[in-house]
Amino acid sequence: MRTPSRRILLIGLLVVALDQLTKQLVLRFLGYAQEMVVIQGFFKFVHWGNTGAAWSLFRGNNELLAGVALVALLILFLSRHHFDSRTLLSQVAFGMICGGIVGNLIDRLWAGHVIDFIYFYIEPRVGTELGFPAFNLADSAICSGVALVFLITWRSDHPSQPAEPSPSN
Repeated sequence: MRTPSRRILLIGLLVVALDQLTKQLVLRFLGYAQEMVVIQGFFKFVHWGNTGAAWSLFRGNNELLAGVALVALLILFLSRHHFDSRTLLSQVAFGMICGGIVGNLIDRLWAGHVIDFIYFYIEPRVGTELGFPAFNLADSAICSGVALVFLITWRSDHPSQPAEPSPSN
């Protein structure tokens, strides 16, 4: 296996391992739907299940979304040459995306839903709570990997301009 492909595989495996380790900790220390406040009014660990996609879109379609994840992995695998021959940054991005997809796919197949546990929120009034949807490390890896792809694409479309020489007198 060539070094770029090996690097992508190792990054993906690291993401899967960290994602599954953190989810096992959640399963061990928090009952389903239980919450543990870390910073009052801002951050808590939760144990929530998501049978949908991001922001619980398509809720109740766990099997369909598992199939979509498998198709996405196949497409990414077939297009890997676009990533492994480029920079280290693109290899990291590709590994993060694939590892995140696999991490959530394991949940869908094993638990019947994705295990989300990181929850940021604010309490504008007593008894109300406005929160960002709960997520996990796999979700973070996918989003970070996609952000890196956008950054890499933007940088290749907008190369830095060399500084113009200052006029000398």
